Amino acid sequence: MGLSSDSAFLLKFICIVTLFSPIWAKTHHRTFIIQETPCTRLCNTKNILTVNGQYPGPTIYARNGDTVVVKVINLGNKNITLHWHGVNEPRNPWHDGPEYITQCPIKPGANFTQRIQFTEEEGTLWWHAHTDFDRATVHGAIVIHPRKGSTFPFPKPDKEVTLILGEWWNADVNDVLRKAQMTGGDVDPSDANTINGQPGDFLPCSQNDTFKVQVQQGKTYLLRMINAALSNEYFFAIASHRLTVVGKDGSYTKPYSTDYIMITPGQTMTLLLKADQLKNSSSPSRYYMAARPYNGNSLVPFDQTVATAILEYRTNMNTFSTMPLFASLPGIDDTNAATAFTNGLRSLASWDHPVDVPKTIDEHMYIAIAVNVVPCPGNFNCTGPSGNKLASSLNNASFENPPIDVLDAYHYSIPNVYTPDFPNKPPFFFNFTEDNIPSEFFLTQKSTKVKVLEYNTTVEIVFQGTNILGGENHPMHLHGHSFFVVGTGFGVFDKEKDPLSYNLVDPPYENTIGVPKNGWVAIRFKAANPGVWFMHCHFERHTIWGMDMVFITKNGNTTDGKMLPRPHDMPHC
Repeated sequence: MGLSSDSAFLLKFICIVTLFSPIWAKTHHRTFIIQETPCTRLCNTKNILTVNGQYPGPTIYARNGDTVVVKVINLGNKNITLHWHGVNEPRNPWHDGPEYITQCPIKPGANFTQRIQFTEEEGTLWWHAHTDFDRATVHGAIVIHPRKGSTFPFPKPDKEVTLILGEWWNADVNDVLRKAQMTGGDVDPSDANTINGQPGDFLPCSQNDTFKVQVQQGKTYLLRMINAALSNEYFFAIASHRLTVVGKDGSYTKPYSTDYIMITPGQTMTLLLKADQLKNSSSPSRYYMAARPYNGNSLVPFDQTVATAILEYRTNMNTFSTMPLFASLPGIDDTNAATAFTNGLRSLASWDHPVDVPKTIDEHMYIAIAVNVVPCPGNFNCTGPSGNKLASSLNNASFENPPIDVLDAYHYSIPNVYTPDFPNKPPFFFNFTEDNIPSEFFLTQKSTKVKVLEYNTTVEIVFQGTNILGGENHPMHLHGHSFFVVGTGFGVFDKEKDPLSYNLVDPPYENTIGVPKNGWVAIRFKAANPGVWFMHCHFERHTIWGMDMVFITKNGNTTDGKMLPRPHDMPHC
């Protein structure tokens, strides 16, 4: 006799509860030592901040359901915090990591123990510093395997490889930041783009250290791709090989075959690579993996170098001196290629990995994203537009870090640290994407505004790109949550027509989304994680200029809906 639909659902629920039982979970302990380490790139040696002397830093391995406890010891020369990017940290904003949002920084000589709990995340995520420009070198991968007794929703690969895209400055990265802050102008672009910390074959003094991956014909490899760059989005491809996207931001996707990917800062992807090109003894055995920046705004200075690594087939012959085949990549400003790739992503939406897209929305937010200016302070001679200082904003509110963290101010009801009046819409409307926006819209004001949400509120945010001072893509990241990307388009969002094309069936489930130049993106999520959660652009200079805001989600009525107690070892301001 067959099961009724209700009985089948109950049986699946029992199975899920059994699978989520703590008997499967493990607690892992790691020690991360922040320290200065000499590092040589592009013929120059300098000291950089690292974790455990490694650049990129160590990988955290866990299973879905596990907990990782990380003791962070700061032996470096400056304040620092660490963030576990894409981990929801349920009820535990205390260990999320953004400086002056959920904690004060860890001072030199001090330490702080953070608890990372993986409750729904599965796939590829990453961790990084969340202070100044420190994440340029302080970052690493997080690999979350399926729970014991479960498996990938695709055939198990033969091997896994992590590829971290990033940037290298010959100067000290925080000197680069300080120069921009003093002059009020833009940040000097990096000197090289990198794959796993190496620029590759086409940059000075780099060829001997180009990252290499050895593969065998016929085997399948899982690539864990992370964009850790401060400023650059990338096109990435492997010569003569197709890639299959199977995961994004710690969630599975429908298999998506492509010749290239486009990945923004903060995003992660899980890719399958079939090593299928060594068909006979005369077939090439070496192929370039390449990352080229994508930038749709010619007004913004950026590093245009192409980072390379090498895919090498194992053969009986010594072919390691032969020139690899070049990868074919879209052009630097190929918005059509970037859009075509992004539009192909869909959640897996299977029996084992269902989606629960909010259909009824309690809180609608329309957030205009802009690069702005603020008046040049005092007698300074600023180099920003019209002698002003560059800034950025969300709904014309340019976020300014408070002297103590927002979370403590909220927890202890400390007044005059923030104001709970972040607006649901811009203060004025105009054609946000026109070519010549009047200069009166350039100015913004500094503030520390937050948006307060009731527990379990369903939220829709439409991010609206603007062409103020030249538009560009903006990778927006939300802490403490993943969200469904239900719609995207170009031009000014039409609240009557555009929602008709929303994908409410299998939208991608992400934590960082690129808002296209002069376009919009709509996301939906449920505010079911009590605490204080940062939302910001993952271009680091935009974060520092103020393209940020904070959500405060109130406690619910049950114990499971309330924030965990404040840890005793929180750093002091």
